[in-house]
Amino acid sequence: MTSAPLYRRILLKISGEALMGSGQYGIDLATVDRIAGEIKEARNIGTQVCAVIGGGNIFRGMKAADAGMERATADYMGMLGTIMNALAMQNALEKVGVFTRVQSAIPMTTVCEPYIRRRAIRHMEKGRVVIFAAGTGNPFFTTDTAAALRAAEMGVDAIMKGTQVNGVYAEDPKKNPNAQRYDRLTHTEVLSRELKVMDASAVALARDSNIRIVVFNIHEKMNFVRVLQGQGLCTVIGS
Repeated sequence: MTSAPLYRRILLKISGEALMGSGQYGIDLATVDRIAGEIKEARNIGTQVCAVIGGGNIFRGMKAADAGMERATADYMGMLGTIMNALAMQNALEKVGVFTRVQSAIPMTTVCEPYIRRRAIRHMEKGRVVIFAAGTGNPFFTTDTAAALRAAEMGVDAIMKGTQVNGVYAEDPKKNPNAQRYDRLTHTEVLSRELKVMDASAVALARDSNIRIVVFNIHEKMNFVRVLQGQGLCTVIGS
């Protein structure tokens, strides 16, 4: 018997790097297909899903800015990368029968819808997955901040933060295998301890909007669905 989900509506936040699979650059279609299958299963157990995907697998604005490119230009280029990733995920979802809409903060009506809050909510109520692309539409803001902003606007119960590890650690577990892993934290603890979960502005916005952040390993097969059902290994941030 399938367990009921803990959350009625969630926002899935994953990095662009998560779509690279074992590659060093770009989009690994097998990885995108796997994640799409897990989103489909999340929807099948009764959770409304929206998503924000980073663009670091295609272009990293901060790295380009550090190399001398104007920061605003570099950030806009990074936003375009997120649209490419969103379209790839939309294609994978629709291949497995999940109706999906991409909404971009930068108007690009030939390939996707503009971001309209009420329309996005209606899409989710109808069972569609909505992918928010192009960040907030403004330079100097990361996709973490965009995820927290859209989560607040959509009234989600939790931000599901898919990462490279199975929760939040006191130190980088790749550098220190004995690093302490947290099961639960408050938003304020994350901020005061400067734990690398999301940008401080994103964590503060989630706190002020009373939205949980659930950190889990996106690379472990079906872990996303298990965490939604309260069975997978993760760190829960919030009350």
